Amino acid sequence: MQQDSVQLSMAQFKKGSFIIVEGKLDSNEFYIIRSGKVQIQKEDEIVEDEAGNVLNPGDFFGVVSTMSGHPRIESAIALTDVTVIVIKKDQFGVLIQKNAPIALKIIRSFSRKLRYFDSAVTRMSFKNAVEENPSYLFQLGEFYFGQRLYLIASHAFNKYIQYNPTGSNLPQARQRISELAQYVQSSPPVQTEGFSRSYPDNGVIFLEHELGDELYILQQGKVKITKIVDNNEIMLAVLEPGDIFGEMAILENKPRSASGISFGESVMLAINRDNFQNMVTSQPQLATKIITLLSERIWTSYRQLSTILISDPLGKLYDVLLTQVEKNRIKVDKNASYTFQFGTKELITMVGLPEDKGRIYIRNLFENKKFKLVENKILISDLEELAKQVSYYRKMTRLERQREDSHKY
Repeated sequence: MQQDSVQLSMAQFKKGSFIIVEGKLDSNEFYIIRSGKVQIQKEDEIVEDEAGNVLNPGDFFGVVSTMSGHPRIESAIALTDVTVIVIKKDQFGVLIQKNAPIALKIIRSFSRKLRYFDSAVTRMSFKNAVEENPSYLFQLGEFYFGQRLYLIASHAFNKYIQYNPTGSNLPQARQRISELAQYVQSSPPVQTEGFSRSYPDNGVIFLEHELGDELYILQQGKVKITKIVDNNEIMLAVLEPGDIFGEMAILENKPRSASGISFGESVMLAINRDNFQNMVTSQPQLATKIITLLSERIWTSYRQLSTILISDPLGKLYDVLLTQVEKNRIKVDKNASYTFQFGTKELITMVGLPEDKGRIYIRNLFENKKFKLVENKILISDLEELAKQVSYYRKMTRLERQREDSHKY
């Protein structure tokens, strides 16, 4: 295959045949439907797919596993005789260079799916989380004011005034800004040079509930992604150089769903809505990177939802551990050992259990002799055993849901 051209192949499937199978690690290619209809199915229908489960000509499937390198997260079945365009992973860059609308369609579709999954994770994990709304910026400012994080508080109050010119809390917001002026004036400023931005420690890139028209590519330092739930700051992720974030706001024109705050000094590129499409068209490597990162995040969100639905807390512990193994692309074999880069306290936090309850189930976990604690890190001596335990708890959860559904009718 020449670098400036791509030879696409076609494949045909009879009605009722499987095109891809959930759980299979055969993700070197994805598909665009040329003719016919395809149904997407999942073993555990975690949340109803916002876009629906029936795909038509022009729709695509299999991209998440292809671009992330993880096993298939869904099965695709031919509802009719189907013809698909087969796209190999190594053809993707050349393909979108010749046909940028395909990349933009995938990016927008993934952005909607990710927001939908993230919303479901938030809704199921944090029952009292609020929907994104610029009017909540005042409450956000009050939270950070109470935490003595004055730069963040000032940013929130200023954005509240900007987005809510007739808001009921305008006098209080203006008073807070006046009180915080001395702290803002003495703080290191954000440095801007072309597309490049340099932020000081605890510098606000954006806050949840504010409107946004930029995405960011982190070049140096770290950024923490946080959300305020029940008057507590929940850390959702710590981003490293190379990560892309903030893309959902510019693709969907909706308020930010979480905050991005510099974790130490950081440098990043800021790409606004106006030049985003031009950059995707002129720099296919950027589109490839964005789609790869979105694929990884969709896979992670899907696995988080799967964990949340497991009813037994011990099963949740097993499932979080298996997710980490899969995320790091470790082969699951009998007697294959693996040391996690965290201990029991971190595992309890990752599952979202209260500390006292979490310690009980951690003891239950270590009753399985395949698990040990070595230098405060969890070690498993048989990854196949971990996979078997997760399979058991997922099966028990499915049976419970089936029983609950049967009692409804």
